[in-house]
Amino acid sequence: MKKILFLIFFGFSFNLAQSQEIQDALRFSQDNLSGTARFRAMGGAFGALGGDLSSLNVNPAGSAIFSNNQLSISLSSFNKKNDSDYFGTKTSASDSSFDMNQTGGVFVFKNQNSSSHWKKFAFAINYENTNNFDNSVFSAGVNPTRSVANYFLSYANGVPLNVLQDSYYGELDNGGQQAFLGYQAYVINPLIDVPNNTNYTSNVTPGGNYYQENSIYSSGYNGKLSFNISTSNENKFYIGANLNSHFTDYVRTSSFYESNNNPLNTDYTVTNLRFDNNLHTFGTGFSFQIGAIAKVTDEIRLGLAYDSPIWYKLSDEFSQKLVAISANTVNQLPPDVVDPNIINYYDPYKLTTPSKFTGSFAYVFGKKGLISLDYSLKNYGNTKFEPEYDYYYSGLNNEMKNTLKSSGELRLGAEYKINQWSLRGGYRFEESPYKNGATIGDLNSFSGGLGYDFGMFKLDLSYTNAQRNTQQPFFNQGFTDSAKINTTNNNFTMTLLFEM
Repeated sequence: MKKILFLIFFGFSFNLAQSQEIQDALRFSQDNLSGTARFRAMGGAFGALGGDLSSLNVNPAGSAIFSNNQLSISLSSFNKKNDSDYFGTKTSASDSSFDMNQTGGVFVFKNQNSSSHWKKFAFAINYENTNNFDNSVFSAGVNPTRSVANYFLSYANGVPLNVLQDSYYGELDNGGQQAFLGYQAYVINPLIDVPNNTNYTSNVTPGGNYYQENSIYSSGYNGKLSFNISTSNENKFYIGANLNSHFTDYVRTSSFYESNNNPLNTDYTVTNLRFDNNLHTFGTGFSFQIGAIAKVTDEIRLGLAYDSPIWYKLSDEFSQKLVAISANTVNQLPPDVVDPNIINYYDPYKLTTPSKFTGSFAYVFGKKGLISLDYSLKNYGNTKFEPEYDYYYSGLNNEMKNTLKSSGELRLGAEYKINQWSLRGGYRFEESPYKNGATIGDLNSFSGGLGYDFGMFKLDLSYTNAQRNTQQPFFNQGFTDSAKINTTNNNFTMTLLFEM
């Protein structure tokens, strides 16, 4: 006999226990190449060059390179395509968006005191969408061995039966909620029907060949507002600093579907289920940057910069729904719908991203052109959730130390000028933050662009192509099978610059 046919609650729940994962930390820790068209076209290799508003995100000393006041605005078209391979079945999904991803201005003040070594001061304000979260991923295929029921079993085993029978969804922590959903939807069943039972079994039709689909849709952004100040000594040595305000808004909707046509028996068995999860993460952060550029000769420039960690304060809102359809050899039974209609409001928490060091080199061929190189190093194992005394966060931080590693990023750029035209190209390589190199693979990116100087204003265009392979599990425990995802990002950017 079924335990429940239809279960629905209304309201919200305030939860102490969290449900963050490593991928949540990396979402706000990994850098994305964004900014002006010139910056993008040259692979972001501006640490020793400056003279571009987006270069301040690499080395804040770059604003002192400007000769005149400048305002810029950048518009970008984003297209992200995800090709998935799940047990040999290939699927594809894509998402496109268009927005204003950069705007800012720099104001240069020249020192009229000829006896002073400090010849120039600059102040800049710049805003950038450092990450566009709009994305769609669809994976489908036949899993020959495992059902998603193992996910609910992994949380239920060890939980007394009377807790799952007598509690409300909103009273439980995240792990208890997963066990509750599986039990109330009849996906899992106790081995012994007594209140102190802590062992459970799956009600999914036994055997292999589970057809599974996983759909993930996300939207949102990660924005950065920088306040910059810099100065130059004899126009040969430049130093600068940024104070950065970060704000983020991320929404993700995921839906997992499973069905099977394994032979039925007289027992009550689950043949189809759909598990929906909705997450909304939002918050603010703060960071700072310091940097220096040295003009060793008229041709050679060197740069060094330090990015502090970003100290985020974030909040999560989370909701779930599970629907299971059951049958046996006697009849087809009505669906078990477990929709608590509750939004879990978790306690605000802190996330500290890793710091970064960047060394840069550039060679300038007079007014004809240049080549530049940046190399950055970031230790993702230093990513940290707080409060650290929280048992869950402590375990997650240790897992990140053991799973993540230092990652290097190489950026190359070149520019050549022909009268009013500028031709540009770039390359970017970023190592995987994972020690296994597979969960998130290396990133390779090629870019190109051109610009035209009209005198009072300039027009720049760029195109960027970036590819990366990932292998993220659908769920964090119990059922950790994953699809192989090849992600291709295509970006077109147009920037208008006005000099004053």
